[in-house]
Amino acid sequence: MDGLEVTACERCPDLCASRSRIVNGVGDPDADLLFVGEAPGAQEDREGEPFVGRSGDVLTEALRERGLGRGDVRITNCVRCRPPENRDPHVGELENCRPYLEAEVDRVDPALIVTLGKVPSEQLLGRSVAVTGEAGTVHDVRVADAPRRLLVCVHPAATLYDPNQKGTFGAALDEAVSLVGGGGGNAGGQSRLGEF
Repeated sequence: MDGLEVTACERCPDLCASRSRIVNGVGDPDADLLFVGEAPGAQEDREGEPFVGRSGDVLTEALRERGLGRGDVRITNCVRCRPPENRDPHVGELENCRPYLEAEVDRVDPALIVTLGKVPSEQLLGRSVAVTGEAGTVHDVRVADAPRRLLVCVHPAATLYDPNQKGTFGAALDEAVSLVGGGGGNAGGQSRLGEF
């Protein structure tokens, strides 16, 4: 792997059996904003791209409203293969895929990681996370043996099931964009991350 793309992996027998393909991250390989989800769903597995379908539409529209396209940011997942029946990834599967995620974080070197939902938030923070209560909060973490800034965000799908989450989701994204100076790519504006 070149840090961005995994072309072959047999570490998780259940995931290998359920996937159609490995779903790698997409977008700017030098983005300031790196969005991390949980794992591919059925549509992502078919299309080979993270965050497509209804939740992907929510994310894409939210980015557009903030002057960003999917190509301006990087979008990836903790696990690159679809779990059977769209179940949550098991701990061992998250651990098996963690080196790929860390390699991608290292290669992209984002100014800010935005975790979309409970699984990526807990995976990268290493603790239990109440996502709704912590959405929009920024944390110092170590990923790929380097200090990183991480912002917790609710999953875009949460806005589909609970309209009250739209404000929480939007406010977290506003904070993320503000922290990197309004741009998703490294060519964006002045970062505010040094203020923390």
